[in-house]
Amino acid sequence: MTPIQLFDPASSTYTYLLFDETTRDALIIDPVDVQLERDLSVLRQYGLKLQWTVETHAHADHITSAGLLAEHAGAKTAAPIGCSICTAAVQLEDGDTLAFGAQQVSALHTPGHTAGSMCYLWKMPRGSHVFTGDTLLINGCGRTDFQSGSSEAMYRSLTQVLFALPDDTLVWPAHDYNGRSHSTIGAEKASNARVAGKTLAQFVETMAALQLPKPKRIDEAVPANQHSGLRQDAGAPGLPPAHDAPRPAEGYAGDVAPQLACRWWQEGSAVLVDVRTDAEREWVGFVPGAVPLAWKQWPGMALNPGFDAGLKEAVPPGKKVVLMCRSGVRSIAAARRATELGIEAYNILEGFEGDPDDQAHRGRKGGWRLRGLPWRQS
Repeated sequence: MTPIQLFDPASSTYTYLLFDETTRDALIIDPVDVQLERDLSVLRQYGLKLQWTVETHAHADHITSAGLLAEHAGAKTAAPIGCSICTAAVQLEDGDTLAFGAQQVSALHTPGHTAGSMCYLWKMPRGSHVFTGDTLLINGCGRTDFQSGSSEAMYRSLTQVLFALPDDTLVWPAHDYNGRSHSTIGAEKASNARVAGKTLAQFVETMAALQLPKPKRIDEAVPANQHSGLRQDAGAPGLPPAHDAPRPAEGYAGDVAPQLACRWWQEGSAVLVDVRTDAEREWVGFVPGAVPLAWKQWPGMALNPGFDAGLKEAVPPGKKVVLMCRSGVRSIAAARRATELGIEAYNILEGFEGDPDDQAHRGRKGGWRLRGLPWRQS
């Protein structure tokens, strides 16, 4: 069995989808944010349950979709401990394993491109696969001149870690700019132009002579990737004033600004219910003390059959409820349902993250978090 190899032409990035044929549990390596819909479609096509999103390092040329896949597919996030990807659920160290069904990958710490870079070894009965990120490329290797890179560390990672694998191990890199899909350890040991047959001193000299341009998206990509691709903007001057009264709404009591909802909640006249999924709360952020009660949940983002009972239990007689989702869409539906149950219900405008801006980034146009109201990161 081989991995499903997917390609992002804008960044020449390969994304890999591995899965257990029996359980259909899956793991994805180095996903790209602009390819989210493609990746979700592939999961549906193959009937897969995404268990893990995994990074080889904090990329400088594209933004990961790890956080989005956690939200949309219920996956857990994993990343190398040395890459400062603070939002990842699991901080991987050398030798750690991630299981998906009866399959597993093992983490190989391979510093050089970055200090925390890792490769992932997938052992199969008929041969192994290694996913080499930007450490080992086909007839090349990743650059070492920025982002905690080290030519000396790269040489050791290539010659002592990766080249110690069996020669027939298939090599699956994070990038290729010449249309090649994979190689083998044996082929790279014999003919890789950067490292084959070179001493450490010769390799260091080769890398120093490259004079590569700065990646175009590095200033944007690295900070975003250190938060699993989710924007963590906080505090914005010049925000418009809060609305001090509810706005009329159809089918429920009204819409309220985040500040008013927070005031009601803190003074005890309302119960704050967060209707986002568990994954959204865990990886995007949560409000301490809010009642977590998903309107829809994974798998399949189906309506939560326990919503009605949970809401009735959470909201005592005589109190109103303020409902929050990501941007104020699911919470409208939840507010209408609460009204049908006889509860005075309000939708929180803008939700937790606010509306997307013209670059489709959230966290910059309103929302509970941006307005400085109580929240925490898991």
